[in-house]
Amino acid sequence: MAWSESKIFVSTVEDIFENTTAIDLNSSAFSVALFDNTITPSQTVTSANTAFGAGVWASGEVFDAAEWPTGGQGLDNVTFAPTSNVLKFDANDEVSTGTSATLVNVYGVLIYCTDVNTPVDSQGICYLYAGGVNSVTDGTLTVIFHTNGIMTFTL
Repeated sequence: MAWSESKIFVSTVEDIFENTTAIDLNSSAFSVALFDNTITPSQTVTSANTAFGAGVWASGEVFDAAEWPTGGQGLDNVTFAPTSNVLKFDANDEVSTGTSATLVNVYGVLIYCTDVNTPVDSQGICYLYAGGVNSVTDGTLTVIFHTNGIMTFTL
């Protein structure tokens, strides 16, 4: 079936609310990894299967050793803030580290926590569908997050 939508992992939200994980959307470190269309992400997998390098995230990664490393790139200027009754998790758009990246068949990204290892190392927060195939040859790739943020919670 492959990519078709963007979703927040149910098990990760449950882990945060039940204090099973110490992920702090304000202060934890996060990365964004690129993936091709050989996987089918699922919102309802277990915590262990949200993790980078596990479940569907164990294959299909797209990277350029020099300009978008395996495991992805760290998110910069992460914020989690309320406005009225909406909580928004956001970060700067992520750009390949140089101008000669070759990244082919990028269909989506996994956002995951890199500094908390309970209940699982590299636990996924959400996955974002890029709307179709994206590629760059000897250029710059930019992951542009929505103006409403990477994810929002309306209360």
